[in-house]
Amino acid sequence: MNRRRLPLSLRRSAVPWERQRPTWRDARPAVIAGALKRTQALPSGNWYVLGASRALQGDGKLARTVAGQEVVVWRGPGGRLVGGPGICPHLGAPLRDSPVRCGTLVCHWHGLALDGRPYAGWSPLPVHDDGVLVWARLDAVGGEEPTHEPVVPQRPDPARALTAVHTAVGVCEPEDIVANRLDPWHGAWFHPYSFVDLTMVDPAGGPADAADNSPGSLTVDVSFKVAGRLVVPVRAVFTAPEPRTVVMRITEGEGTGSVVETHATPLGTDAASRPRTAVTEAVLAVSPRPGFTTVRRTAPLLRPLLRAAAARLWRDDLAYAERRRHLRSTHQYPG
Repeated sequence: MNRRRLPLSLRRSAVPWERQRPTWRDARPAVIAGALKRTQALPSGNWYVLGASRALQGDGKLARTVAGQEVVVWRGPGGRLVGGPGICPHLGAPLRDSPVRCGTLVCHWHGLALDGRPYAGWSPLPVHDDGVLVWARLDAVGGEEPTHEPVVPQRPDPARALTAVHTAVGVCEPEDIVANRLDPWHGAWFHPYSFVDLTMVDPAGGPADAADNSPGSLTVDVSFKVAGRLVVPVRAVFTAPEPRTVVMRITEGEGTGSVVETHATPLGTDAASRPRTAVTEAVLAVSPRPGFTTVRRTAPLLRPLLRAAAARLWRDDLAYAERRRHLRSTHQYPG
């Protein structure tokens, strides 16, 4: 790939969707299953993504059920990040519905006030804000050796990046979300409105062929569609730093250094006893171009567009993950 080429390219001829090179022979079920197995063996330190850091501005809070355990996080006195069980220790009120006032979470049933310190049987949980996402450590859920901080992917400085976070929920398990991301071969087939000209650069060096316990990486040349035959060609590398996270990093082309992180958080089961999982996608876009500083200043206008693009992709990818979970649960999945 030519690093000095223009960010936009005009495709010489648009290959009809049905005439592009098939990728099913490369996307072997055993390859994806092998990558998934190695990814799931990585340590997480019992950390789970709850949502976007931006949600905790002012008196904001984040409330999430992780594997059936209710969790609530907010900023306590002085702005320090605090969090703990989302159940009031008095009579069990859902703290997700209670307001934060001056750093104190006030139960809306009877007014019990929590400032993040242990009180009346309520004990805080380890929480972490990485500047883009908020995490909580749930040792009873993860069952692993706990770590002081989560495994945060290597990423651009959020202060210098255009960031956006999108969250969606599907009837599936975290492994189905991760498996979807470890299958980049489906991009131009399943998302033709966003991707064209996808080629695996070195599929033999990907996760399925890693000799150690690392999931390795998958490298892809792909073009993002802009309009008509106008595209942005890039090289992207997919890695998995921990069992519930897959990172796509742009290594060549426009936006080199940008990352898209996909995090899967188990929620619990629905009324039909089916597993539910939240997928949180964080986009950190950077560019060395002089005008990017100006672009970043328009972040409040651009974030909804980035979230809308992510929502469209995840509308389809959650269908992929949910289908995989259904076939696996009925012992029909070929993988």
